[in-house]
Amino acid sequence: MKKLLAVIMALVPSLALAADPAAQPPAWSPLIMLGVFVVIFYLMVWRPQSKRNKEHKDLITNLGKGDEVVTSGGICGKITKVTDDFIVVEVSEKVEMKFQKSSIHATLPKGTLKAI
Repeated sequence: MKKLLAVIMALVPSLALAADPAAQPPAWSPLIMLGVFVVIFYLMVWRPQSKRNKEHKDLITNLGKGDEVVTSGGICGKITKVTDDFIVVEVSEKVEMKFQKSSIHATLPKGTLKAI
C-alpha cells in the first residue's frame, strides 16, 4: 500500500503540470529556433562559400597571357597561352604544361617568379 501511495504521489505533480496549459511552451517556439538555425547556417556556410565561388570565377575569367599563377597542385608558372577551357603555363625555360582553367588557385604579383 505504501508503494502504491508513493507512485501516486510521484505522478500527481507531473499530471498537474500536464493539465496546466500555462506550463507548456508555445507551439511556435520550435519554428523560431528553426529560423534562427537557418539564419546562422546561411551566415556561416552559404554566404562565404558563394563569395569564394564568385571570387574564383572572376579570377578565372580575368586570366591572360603573361600572368603569373599558382595551380591548386602548387605549381607556379607564367601563362603563355589561353583558350576557352585550358591554359598553357611555362614552369621553366622551354617547359610548358597544360592545365584546366579551374585548377588555377591564385595569381601572383608580377616578378614573383624571378624572386623565387
